[in-house]
Amino acid sequence: MSVEEKMDDSRRQLLLATSVAGGAAAAATAVPFVASLTPSERAKAAGAPVEADVSKLAPGEMTTVEWQGKPVWILRRTPEMLATLDQTEDLVADPKSEASVQPEYAQNQARSIKPEFLVTVGICTHLGCSPSEKFKSGEASGLGADWPGGFLCPCHGSTFDLAARVYKGKPAPTNLDVPPHKYLADTKILIGEDGTA
Repeated sequence: MSVEEKMDDSRRQLLLATSVAGGAAAAATAVPFVASLTPSERAKAAGAPVEADVSKLAPGEMTTVEWQGKPVWILRRTPEMLATLDQTEDLVADPKSEASVQPEYAQNQARSIKPEFLVTVGICTHLGCSPSEKFKSGEASGLGADWPGGFLCPCHGSTFDLAARVYKGKPAPTNLDVPPHKYLADTKILIGEDGTA
């Protein structure tokens, strides 16, 4: 083997070693960079969509998740709860949620994609207070014998039915907001994105 062939062989080995080292360095640099592209907890709170698993939510129970720094209620309604919506239809100010900007799937009596699940922002549309659940009906609710169940905003007395529709003559100008959302599975909801944009 001549001196020139030995030099070419050495150069090839050096070039190969340098390429491998460069590739490893590039991969080591890329991993943290790619990881930095995933949303942080602060970014998620600022508006990134959040997933909610409702598989363990029993009928009649409600859970709360945070999206954009707001409480989002997910209520699994019983058939009896859904039946009250017929009773309140004439008592609420905006039965089909037409007075405010709401997703199309909130413009129905149940104000939901699946009637069983109500997904709504738990902030009163009057002055931003948080209503409390008053699911018990009648005298047990403390709101009178004819109360069918729903929500009460303790700040100024706005009342909402079990579809989060505001009753007529109350301070809240509109129904509670329904956030954009979609179902990823039968019991998994993505809040903050609905695929319409």
